[in-house]
Amino acid sequence: MRMNEHFENHRAVLDTVRRFERMVAQHESIFFDLEDFENIIDHYVTNAEFDKALQACEAALGQYPFSTELLIDRAQVTAMRGDYTEAERQIDHVADLDPTNADVAVTRGIISTQRGEFAQAVEFFRAGLEQEPEREDIHFNLGLAFQSWQKFKSAAKHYKQSLRLNPDNETGVQELLHCLDITGRLEEHEEFFQRFTDEDPYSATAWYNLGQYWYRREDFDKAVQAFDYAVVISPDFHDAHHWLADTFVCQQEYLKAIPEFELAYPTGEPTDEALCNIGECYEKLRDWEPARRYYRQALEINPAMDEAWFGQGVLMQEQGRWLEAIHYFRKATELYAESGEYWSALGAAENQVGNVVSALEAYEKATEVAPEDAQGWVSWSAILYEQGHFTEAVELVRHAVELHPHEAHFQYMLCAYLLADGRMREAYNTLETALTLNFDQHILLFDYFPELREQPGLKRLIEQFRK
Repeated sequence: MRMNEHFENHRAVLDTVRRFERMVAQHESIFFDLEDFENIIDHYVTNAEFDKALQACEAALGQYPFSTELLIDRAQVTAMRGDYTEAERQIDHVADLDPTNADVAVTRGIISTQRGEFAQAVEFFRAGLEQEPEREDIHFNLGLAFQSWQKFKSAAKHYKQSLRLNPDNETGVQELLHCLDITGRLEEHEEFFQRFTDEDPYSATAWYNLGQYWYRREDFDKAVQAFDYAVVISPDFHDAHHWLADTFVCQQEYLKAIPEFELAYPTGEPTDEALCNIGECYEKLRDWEPARRYYRQALEINPAMDEAWFGQGVLMQEQGRWLEAIHYFRKATELYAESGEYWSALGAAENQVGNVVSALEAYEKATEVAPEDAQGWVSWSAILYEQGHFTEAVELVRHAVELHPHEAHFQYMLCAYLLADGRMREAYNTLETALTLNFDQHILLFDYFPELREQPGLKRLIEQFRK
């Protein structure tokens, strides 16, 4: 019952937000009761739309100029927009009007957190808790402050208390799981998440949170079971449908994922994310036409969705339509230039059509934005090797070896490059390392570089390790 009420309230809030936006766009007189304004502001803050939230605060204060709650909302939103001095001025004004209000301390804590003054933020939040010890939002803000301060165990403690007081805080669940994961304490918290379903087996939120836990543990069978309970209890629980679909994707069950992604949004209101996810499922199934259709529908909603442009590039790549793939990959990099995956894909496509210089530029960019991704270094080095630039190829593939010193594949590649560069001793030392790590993978050396089959010294060394 509680979850059904939650969804009804959510729909009502969205209707109120739409009505507010329509009135603003048409320059109509705006009148809402105080609770509606609070819901509008909360909606914008939750979605990180702080400019709109401030606009709603100003409109609300035009109607209710003496509302302490709205004055506090405005100060908090102002802080979230980064205007800390003005936020402090506003909250000082509220403190003069209502010095015992716990939200004065909370707002000062939010400002301090935003400024990176975490010790001071904690003190403000604790002062707020002394006044109102059962405020779940204060515990949540304490969690955020400790997490930003890299004190993950303390953060987890307050996130847990926040969830005990309000299990519906989905952000709190995500942040708690993140902190537990970082500190290696996920396994020991199974009972914490299980207890919510034991206490209320008809709570969709409890099952959803348990699903999040198992998803983070990568126990996808149990995650599916938990998310499935959530959507059976509340069929309109769109986020649970999304995570159930995402779990099916992790299991490579793409046909099961598609209908769940279709239920991950209100009827008739598809999101660009859901449509893109469906397109990717069809792509994995190698069903090109529906994949293309869903990617395009996603772009109709959001033309700046880089994932959908990239997805269409992958479709073209898989069909060997390299010039078209280049167009889509380049568009993806224009929209999001910080993706090493995008630049690497562009580099591969450019190389396929013989645009070697453009390919090298793309791979260089890939390693610049994602130096931790070994594939960018390897692909870049392979082109240089093909062009006869052996010394440069050696130096590049060394980055991949440094990133993954126990991955024999990269060691074999380095060996081949060293041989081509005439550095025999280094090559044989590297080969010994590779053979020690994984003898069976030595065939990769000949798959990539067939000419090495005729190297007698190479064959002798491999035979020594075979014995």
